[in-house]
Amino acid sequence: MTLKTRSWVKKRVKITWSGKIKLGKCSKRHLLSDKTKKAKKRNKYGLTVSDAEVKKIKRQLPHI
Repeated sequence: MTLKTRSWVKKRVKITWSGKIKLGKCSKRHLLSDKTKKAKKRNKYGLTVSDAEVKKIKRQLPHI
């Protein structure tokens, strides 16, 4: 039986060179004119996943 990668995970997750997992932050799609420059800048790079969630995500990405 082959291991399959969850397609939703590979679309939404990036793995850094050090092995940490990053997710995109919310509130960056629309209604940007109402948000301050500081709030938009805060969402720029994404969010690193906590250690509790890393194990779950890595289990869904067996080939990475």
